[in-house]
Amino acid sequence: MKRLRSDVTKIGLDRTPHRAFMRAMGLDDDAIAKPMVGIVSMKGEQTPCNMTHGFQVEAAKAGVQAGGGTPREFSTISVSDGIGMNHEGMKLSLVSREIIADSIEAVVHGHAYDALIGFGGCDKTLPGVLMGIVRCNVPGIFIFGGAALPGRFDGKDVSVLDAYEAIGAVQTGHMSEADLARLERACKPTVGACAGQFTANTMAMVSEALGLSFPNVSMIPGVYSERAQAAEQAGRLVMEMLERGGPLPREILTRTSLENAAAIVAATGGSTNAALHLSAIANEAGIAFDIDDVDRVFARTPLIGDLRPGGRFHAKDVYEIGGTAVVIRALIESGHIDGSPLTVTGKSLAETYGAAPDPDGTVIRSPATPISPDGGLAILKGSLAPNGAVLKVAGMKTLVFEGTARVFESEDDCAKAVAARQYEAGDVLIIRNEGPVGGPGMREMLGVTALIYGQQMGEKVALITDGRFSGATRGMCIGYVSPEAATGGPLGLVETGDRILIDAKQHKIDLLVDEAEMERRRAAWTPHTPKHPAGVLGKYAKLVGPAHEGAVTHEGAAEWPDLTR
Repeated sequence: MKRLRSDVTKIGLDRTPHRAFMRAMGLDDDAIAKPMVGIVSMKGEQTPCNMTHGFQVEAAKAGVQAGGGTPREFSTISVSDGIGMNHEGMKLSLVSREIIADSIEAVVHGHAYDALIGFGGCDKTLPGVLMGIVRCNVPGIFIFGGAALPGRFDGKDVSVLDAYEAIGAVQTGHMSEADLARLERACKPTVGACAGQFTANTMAMVSEALGLSFPNVSMIPGVYSERAQAAEQAGRLVMEMLERGGPLPREILTRTSLENAAAIVAATGGSTNAALHLSAIANEAGIAFDIDDVDRVFARTPLIGDLRPGGRFHAKDVYEIGGTAVVIRALIESGHIDGSPLTVTGKSLAETYGAAPDPDGTVIRSPATPISPDGGLAILKGSLAPNGAVLKVAGMKTLVFEGTARVFESEDDCAKAVAARQYEAGDVLIIRNEGPVGGPGMREMLGVTALIYGQQMGEKVALITDGRFSGATRGMCIGYVSPEAATGGPLGLVETGDRILIDAKQHKIDLLVDEAEMERRRAAWTPHTPKHPAGVLGKYAKLVGPAHEGAVTHEGAAEWPDLTR
């Protein structure tokens, strides 16, 4: 009989106490002898994004049992970006990605599980689980828990983004507080992740393009019972993978599959956070895939998804025209995605998605008639961001902006000025000391960016930061500036009144200050002192790498002894 990883916990005289623990959990001899399959989720009450997990986890467990395995359910953390937004709590959002991956590694290796099914919901949970699956490198399948249904408000579909932006509309007199209260109650009518092509839905599509997810599951709304069928089938599939010995996650994750993932982000106008997360997932397999690699794919990929925030439609609309499979097949046939990499099915990406419907021409266009010839995101470089910065260009009318810097030392300072409308057209709002080290934690800034947009100033000003943006951010907002201010990057040398040029057409971002003056400023610069020198944020600041390499906290391709020998 083929030896299992989990045998190290249950075979032999000296494993008597181990088996006693298993029996205490209700397992009999037959269940103990079978492969042990970890099933991790975030079900709990931190955020509606993960509250779809319960019935899907139960279905996955049933599939594992039907396939001859013993499911072992466990949970990991989630930090809600929605509830963490606009205050110090957001500094723990990106950190949670690392905690999730670390916790999965600890449980899978600590208990010698034979295989793994991982669910994700809220934004950082998706890359965190994908990182954990690749790090552990046992047969594994990722499943997104699904998006919420869009709400209805005054005859149109809406999402949480509308609520964020409506705050600014109230401040400028374009909406009443009574209407805002109605929108608050209408914009998120069900559990599930945010409905637009924000970070969660972007990374859900990424998981399929990487080949690490159960096929075409990502766009099924989180409250649809169809998800139980997919989760049950995933349980059976992971047992088949275990029986045949693969493919393992690091056999699926290759440079080509990472390029495929970057292409689906660009083609759908997805979240800027994907640039960060792709590098981090690649690191788990020991693949160097940084912002320059992402940029090359973004630049050659057409925008074909008319999806919010840059477009009009939500995840449910993609589901109704055939799901992520429509996008993948269209991009394979146009040559923008390589169909040869393996997926969890054991078949190639092209074989797995070959029967998908054609694009409908509205929600998803054909690559032959795209919304724009290059992707919905752009990597900018120049004297202000030598190692790169990220801008979502999907839906933007203006791609060149020159303005005057107004410097803020934190997101909070800028938020106060924006709320008081103490800025004007032509300003370039600089928010610094919010990078991975400087925050610490690299906060998302949807609160500020949505406020600007709601005040009808979305493309009349620019915002530049070494922090992050939500996938829902739109407008002339450039984030992930690397190197960050706290480590001596040029962003830390900007002074109020400097002129800054942003040219998304040429992928340039420059501080228009002569070199002699910059040398004077460098000599006078002193490092920023972070607010959180201790605790988890203090540890994170000591370990975290730069944004353009994924803001990771360890050397990639962690190895574990082969327990089957």
